[in-house]
Amino acid sequence: MELKQVIIAHKAADPLSKRRAEECARQLESLGCKVLMGPSGPKDNPYPVFLASSTQKIDLAVVLGGDGTALAAARQLSHDGIPILAVNVGGHLGFLTEPTEAFQDTETVWQRLIEDRYAVQQRMMLQARVLDGLDPSLKPVSATDSQDPPFLALNEMCVKPAASDRIPTSTLEMEVDGEIVDQYQGDGLIVATPTGSTCYTASANGPIMHPGMEAIAVTPICPLSLSSRPIVLPAGSVVKIWPLGDRDLSTKLWTDGVLGTSIWPGQHVEVRIAQCQAQFIILQENYSYYRTLREKLHWAGARIYYSNNHRN
Repeated sequence: MELKQVIIAHKAADPLSKRRAEECARQLESLGCKVLMGPSGPKDNPYPVFLASSTQKIDLAVVLGGDGTALAAARQLSHDGIPILAVNVGGHLGFLTEPTEAFQDTETVWQRLIEDRYAVQQRMMLQARVLDGLDPSLKPVSATDSQDPPFLALNEMCVKPAASDRIPTSTLEMEVDGEIVDQYQGDGLIVATPTGSTCYTASANGPIMHPGMEAIAVTPICPLSLSSRPIVLPAGSVVKIWPLGDRDLSTKLWTDGVLGTSIWPGQHVEVRIAQCQAQFIILQENYSYYRTLREKLHWAGARIYYSNNHRN
């Protein structure tokens, strides 16, 4: 990998993350690399400025923070195929990030990247459009302009209502590949990738899927019917969600937990596999997804540990 131009995004309002970002910037600049650095958070999105002001290829994005910071980078950079080195600095769970220990000797990290001594993990993403009416030839609509690109998500698209003074219930009709599957009454629907299956979907008792596979999981959020169950779909499926009876106009589309746009009467959300993938740099030489599950989800196993003598 060449390191001629690198983005460094640090978690907004986190002094440790900012301090590590400044240290990385100095080291990369000493290697002749141009650095674009800025904070990333709920009120800070440096990526449009970085991409618009860049006159040459961006080789890498170093993202220092937690899973939320990594998700924001994936939504903004994956369309341009920019690999992401996400490191848990000031984060919490760290499902998507490299551990802090793997990033202690940063000068060695830069050398490993230059010598191509790393792995790249590609993760499926979802894209969503808000469409008006039944006619597929109609242009998509969104919060701003009909020519906007689709919404992207690495974890999940979520259709659920929101109000400032109460917790509204929604009625959503789901259609898959042109066939009505069911109507769901409850708090909303989650349409997730395998990466997102360990996030909001897991909290809603949805299935856990390995991030190396391509599939779509649809999980109802607190459905009023006990027969409303999660379902796993082929990755090529097209999921459409129609809000019904939304008199308060409170239904919204959320992308990785961030508000995407409101959904007005007569509109529906179309979700499908995105045309781009998130690319994450893996530095750990003994990386194991199953170990990540055990450690991050605190799987306890059997209350009494049994030795498996058959392995000897």
